[in-house]
Amino acid sequence: MNNPDAAGHDNPVSAAIDAAEEVRDTLDSLVERTATDPGAAFAPETLERLVALKRDDRAAFEALRVRLKKAGCRVTALDEAISQVSGDAVGRGPTQADILIELAQSAELFHSPDGTGFADLDMNGHRETWPIRGKGFRRWLTRRFFEETGGAPSSEALQSVLNVIEAKAHFDALERTVHIRVGGLHGRLYLDLGDEAWCAVEIDDTGWRVIDYPPVRFRRVSGMKPLPIPVPGGSIETLRSFLNVQSDADFVLVVAWALACLRNRGPYPVIVLSGEQGSAKSTFSAVLRALLDPNTAPLRALPREDRDLFIAASNGHVLAFDNVSGLPAWISDTLCRLATGGGFAVRQLYSDQDEVLFDAARPVILNGIEDIVTRPDLADRAVFLTLEPIPDERRRPEQELWAAFEAERPRVLGALLDAVSKGLAMLPRTKLERLPRMADFALWATACETALWPAGTFWSAYCGNRDEAVEGVIDADPIAAALRAVMVERSEWTGTASELLGALAEAAGERIAKSKTWPDSPRTLSGRLRRAATFLRKLGIEISFAREGRARTRMIHITTSGSPPVPETEGARSSASSAPSTFRPVTNSAKGFAVRTIDVPADGATGGNGPTVRFNRLKTVGETDADGADANHATQSAPENVRWRARL
Repeated sequence: MNNPDAAGHDNPVSAAIDAAEEVRDTLDSLVERTATDPGAAFAPETLERLVALKRDDRAAFEALRVRLKKAGCRVTALDEAISQVSGDAVGRGPTQADILIELAQSAELFHSPDGTGFADLDMNGHRETWPIRGKGFRRWLTRRFFEETGGAPSSEALQSVLNVIEAKAHFDALERTVHIRVGGLHGRLYLDLGDEAWCAVEIDDTGWRVIDYPPVRFRRVSGMKPLPIPVPGGSIETLRSFLNVQSDADFVLVVAWALACLRNRGPYPVIVLSGEQGSAKSTFSAVLRALLDPNTAPLRALPREDRDLFIAASNGHVLAFDNVSGLPAWISDTLCRLATGGGFAVRQLYSDQDEVLFDAARPVILNGIEDIVTRPDLADRAVFLTLEPIPDERRRPEQELWAAFEAERPRVLGALLDAVSKGLAMLPRTKLERLPRMADFALWATACETALWPAGTFWSAYCGNRDEAVEGVIDADPIAAALRAVMVERSEWTGTASELLGALAEAAGERIAKSKTWPDSPRTLSGRLRRAATFLRKLGIEISFAREGRARTRMIHITTSGSPPVPETEGARSSASSAPSTFRPVTNSAKGFAVRTIDVPADGATGGNGPTVRFNRLKTVGETDADGADANHATQSAPENVRWRARL
């Protein structure tokens, strides 16, 4: 007698198991079959499985639907077929895009003045602000979708929803200004602490306090690190132990620069640190950055083009550039706009004509071994500090220095905030007899200083620093230095740009006149003179341009004042009484070089026509249109209106 169990086929249990193994899920390899047969998903048994999957696991159904669409299935017809099988008269229900749009309703939308869409999100009891196109908002929306459906939205649905949300923020929402680190509203300043709770410090003319929901909106960027909670009762002198400053005036300027950084608008002077190797320039820069706007990459190299500098300015409040060897002309001009406020415009994509605009001012730190700022326009917006080398016995291990700084940083920040509060109270009543180039900075530092030092401390330090900057820039500019040498023996010079170029070349010497920095044409010389005119005026040398004669020849008039220029530090002092002598010395006002003097009557009378030394005009070859028509008129032996003149 045969054993049914031995054969295995006569046993009903074994037969059922074998039959179950042969039955395969119709959804297996459905995507592959659809790629060769677009109607594979419409088979009755497949539709039933799709209905069950949609009912039991909506996230898996949506993911499979996206794959079927990519494989060539007509998903719209498939949705209708599934609805008929399931008896759902409404249709397939909300799409991923519908769900995402519904989830985004909990965010408060607005747009910035440049049209960028933003969203305020309620995150764990605090408010966060993210650009709609930024990673933060995408992550939040994706997480909400997962919590709602248990799955992930497709990139196509997410992108289309972001377009809709951004349009709603632009057309249907309010306009608000978004700040990085420092903002202002209704006479109050706000400092973003950058912590996880998105707290900020509110500063007004009565004091400062930490608040949870600042009325201004801040934007968090990549690399931003949190500031410590400030502590009251600290002293600003504590900061000095972490900075290699040699004089009280230098320390006053550093603190004044830091106080300017805590304001919501410029101008912000560029602080320039120079010194030999081992003078802690990089540490100096890193300490200032950590105190005001800490970042994971505090010091960076100079950018190679305007676009890179624009991106850095858009993603940070303080910009610190380390180990700078020299400043090209284009970046010097860009830093000028960045210090006093100016616009940048770069193309958004190479495939379209849209522009990304940036119009703001940013504090900048530059450090290098050499004197890197040589152009007068940038020097007029800068504060210069020369750091002395640190002896070996005074050096501190970096780990020890930063540990001590972190312990004192909350109190130092609190001392700065005390001074800012004082500045807000005093600024409406602060006046200066003379306003420098960075007038708003000078007024702000003067308003804040009485919280730290006696009145007038900043002005004295700032004017002394500007006087030293004038000398440094004049020495670094071969044209300005040569012009100063030419005017040593003269009080007046008049001629064309071609003639002046020859005179300056003679004074500078052949080696300098043949260098690459020397102007190659009279037109270039005119531009260099206009750029250096501000600092030359501080030395008592006035330059003016005019057209004379019938030929409208372009002439350059250079004069020196009859007395040395008064240093800016003396501007607030009362003038001394005049000497009773009948005669007074007349000197050239060229600062920093020897001059000849003679005694003349105090009223300027010379007892007749004073001696005047006249020279024939210099003849040069290759005069350009910078001189107008000066090469076309006849040369006179002793011209009256075009000559070198030295009055004694």
